[in-house]
Amino acid sequence: MAILTGQYASDAMRRQIGFKVVLPVEVSGRMGRRTYLDGPFPALYLLHGFSGGSGDWLYYGHAAEMAEKYRIAIVMPEGGNGFYLNNPRSDEMCADFVGRELVEVTRRLFPLSREREQTFIGGFSMGGFGALRNGLYYNDVFGAAFGLSSALITDEVAGMKPGEDNGVASYEYYAHTFGDPSSLSDSDRAPKALAKMRLDAGETLPRLFLACGTEDFLYPANLDMHNYLTSLGVVHEWITFPGVHDFRFWNAALPMALDFILNAPEA
Repeated sequence: MAILTGQYASDAMRRQIGFKVVLPVEVSGRMGRRTYLDGPFPALYLLHGFSGGSGDWLYYGHAAEMAEKYRIAIVMPEGGNGFYLNNPRSDEMCADFVGRELVEVTRRLFPLSREREQTFIGGFSMGGFGALRNGLYYNDVFGAAFGLSSALITDEVAGMKPGEDNGVASYEYYAHTFGDPSSLSDSDRAPKALAKMRLDAGETLPRLFLACGTEDFLYPANLDMHNYLTSLGVVHEWITFPGVHDFRFWNAALPMALDFILNAPEA
């Protein structure tokens, strides 16, 4: 496989943005021989968590191994700490970055499929939130989205008051990131509200996969998302097993997510 590090001048983020990509251009064969592949490859845009970086899935996770095993290109961008949302206050449009710009740039640079059904987004924690929200928002780009231990905290943030802190960040930080918390739950920044908006508009949702460990502090929020999608009649995959908020769980769940997104939906 090829593991590459690059950067480009992002219009969406208003600065140079780095990313890493794993391309399965060569895979292991019998007797140590290599098989070389031409593509185009299915592409997964894999997002890191809060205070993380583009190398997390390589250094702590199994991204390289999964790319070779599943013969899928994996693109891992630097996403900052803004929950992969557009932020007009800072003029950083991270949703546009991961949802459109990065997809187009990497398609120009690498042999990636241009088909929606072969383009996916996923992540853990904050990256899981970003993947589910932007998978729904850019539903014309992504055929499937998955979130592992997703930071589905919009209901919690909506109930916060000025001066409060939830142990991760302050009310002021969340207000800067999400906008006015009092109107957050009904906005397209909240994955539950956005899913309903897409359904009410008669649009096609990406296929959704959610997983969370039963001992994870985010388990109640992920279970709530699963129950809400079920109430809307949204067919999705919900996986849970013992685990906390760490790469032991995410590395165990990632192959399950890849099995899901790479399987065509039933006719």
